[in-house]
Amino acid sequence: MVEHIKNLKILNRHLDELILLEPCLKDILEISGDVPLRLREGGFEGMSAIISSQLLSVASANAIHKRLVSLLDGEVSAKNYVNFSEQEVRQCGFSRSKFNTMQNIALAELNGELNYQELEELPIEEAMKCLTLHKGIGMWSAQIYMLFCVGHGDIFPSGDLVLQKMLAKILQLEEKPNEKQAIELTKNWSPYRGAGARLLWRYFAVLQN
Repeated sequence: MVEHIKNLKILNRHLDELILLEPCLKDILEISGDVPLRLREGGFEGMSAIISSQLLSVASANAIHKRLVSLLDGEVSAKNYVNFSEQEVRQCGFSRSKFNTMQNIALAELNGELNYQELEELPIEEAMKCLTLHKGIGMWSAQIYMLFCVGHGDIFPSGDLVLQKMLAKILQLEEKPNEKQAIELTKNWSPYRGAGARLLWRYFAVLQN
């Protein structure tokens, strides 16, 4: 069973093991410094934050989600969310499609069709299938949930543009890899791909400063 990344001690151990598999990452880790855990609340609250961030900058997503938390008076739950109208939710900055996605997963949870606790115990393929069955939850959103809300240790969101760019940089590729190529390039990082993704996001952030 893949070890979940639940604290910095586990993350740092995974990074050490990852460097043994991919030595070129040693210099990247030294440049990047401390890699943040980025573990977040799970369940509907965690998923709502991920939906807020789809196709948006971090700043915009955070602002929208902050308004949602305020609207729900701090209780970001499926039971509370369904009490609010589309107009009220969309005034927080949500598009119609994002409102519908959140409505769908809220109802799925309340109807017993989506059990976040069970996701932690399922093999990753089954967990991903359970999440992506719900309209509006694509592969990226499901991967981000399993990576940061569950803490699964062996997920690399290969469709993420930042991760693709960083792979091209560290592996000295002429072009950024596509999703399928990114999967192949990081296959030998298993079972520490979750640490690898965190490292590359951190490296990207450092390069922006």
